[in-house]
Amino acid sequence: MLSGVFSSALVGIDAYVVEVEVDINFGLPGFTTVGLPEASVKESKERVKSAINNSGYEFPNDRITVNLAPANVKKEGTGFDLPIAVGILCATGMLSSKSVSNYLFVGELALDGRIKPVKGALSIALGAKQKKFSGVVIPHENRREAAVVSGISIIPVETLSQLIEYLRGAVTISPEPSNTDIFYKENNGFEVDFSDVKGQEHAKRAMEIAAGGGHNLLMIGPPGSGKTMLAKRLPTILPPMTFDEAIETTKIFSVAGKLEKDQALVIQRPFESPHHTISDAGLIGGGHFPKPGAVSIAHNGVLFLDELPEFKKHVLEVLRQPLEDLQVTISRAMSTITYPASFMLIAAMNPCPCGYFSDPQHTCICTHHQIHKYRSKISGPLLDRIDIHVEVPAVPYKDLMSTADTESSESIRQRVTSARKIQEERFQKTRTHCNAGMSSRQIKKYCSLDQASGALLESAVDKLGLSARAYNRILKIARTIADLDGETDILAHHISEAIQYRTFDRKQFG
Repeated sequence: MLSGVFSSALVGIDAYVVEVEVDINFGLPGFTTVGLPEASVKESKERVKSAINNSGYEFPNDRITVNLAPANVKKEGTGFDLPIAVGILCATGMLSSKSVSNYLFVGELALDGRIKPVKGALSIALGAKQKKFSGVVIPHENRREAAVVSGISIIPVETLSQLIEYLRGAVTISPEPSNTDIFYKENNGFEVDFSDVKGQEHAKRAMEIAAGGGHNLLMIGPPGSGKTMLAKRLPTILPPMTFDEAIETTKIFSVAGKLEKDQALVIQRPFESPHHTISDAGLIGGGHFPKPGAVSIAHNGVLFLDELPEFKKHVLEVLRQPLEDLQVTISRAMSTITYPASFMLIAAMNPCPCGYFSDPQHTCICTHHQIHKYRSKISGPLLDRIDIHVEVPAVPYKDLMSTADTESSESIRQRVTSARKIQEERFQKTRTHCNAGMSSRQIKKYCSLDQASGALLESAVDKLGLSARAYNRILKIARTIADLDGETDILAHHISEAIQYRTFDRKQFG
């Protein structure tokens, strides 16, 4: 008695089809799973047996062999419970092979036959559609996530007995409807706004420029000056996510297990703020079966590192690859997995260990050596990858008590979105998406200067001792400022403003 059922598994954030073959032969009772199963897959035999018995069906008292093909790829997770159970019921003749041939099955079984949710339902539905399956049988709690994919039937099931009756034609289960417009309306809106921030107009302008060109930003200021408050509001001024970006972000959230219950689609740009005690595997991703780290969860959004010098130095250094490549590659003996990691890095730090260096309201108690050692924790190569450096001083009392209306996130977002559209048209035939990602050749092509602008930049480079990388950063920032102003050419005042954001270049910073 042999049967075959199709299921799916994940490699990174993408799914591939797994054929679950079940063979039942007479002999001593036994249950063997082959095809490189890891521990949770091997344990499925106990869950499957109890679920079948407790659902009112008979579990065969024979020798059962389950093969998960392709057999050369390591299988993990509990999503194979349901297809193994269906395969056993097909092999015993309780279900016909024809009734299951066009479906892909995935789900974890409880001992009483309930079907529990799994990770990566969106990726699985996308993979099933690509392989031309007519439908996907999915746990009921994953139904909205999988229904984001149109053009394929999403069959939500709550129990094993319900599924068996459906496959026998005794009951009807309506496919989950797909309506992405509803998903967008349900999740649209932010709880925070830039109008909440009192004062800090210079820092707000820096945040707008960073959002306008996708630039990384470092804020330096004393405790309580509003660095974290500003950072949390950055997603509110970033352009709305496209559908493709939302799909990719949702896939990462689903694989990482960060989707909220009944959440269908992530449409707000992520804001990930790991604690400074995080490990390099937690930041970049890793583990025996590599999982996405904070940089991948922040994909298409913001990665905020508060108290930047408090992070372990080797943890910060692993950021250099994703900042350059916009992806993370994790290599293990059995596999190599690549996760996307295109994010804006926003970092915050105090100017010294006590936090009050150059603060007129407090006296700094740090020595010159302590300040130098504290700032030296940020390596030159990492600092060079941060385009904008901005001071965030303490907020004066009169600004805190001001009742005047300040600009909302929505009005800033409109300017940022307009600037990003200009950049989309500029880079439409390239892999570059925004000004921050311009190559040297693109800088030369799109950042030409007139005589006045060139003279101003030359003077700044000479007097401030800026590096060649800082020179290119200034040109990128100036290009973004010009885009925000709707200017075709970079003018002298654009260069002048851009220079302000490199005053903490490496030679001065250390």
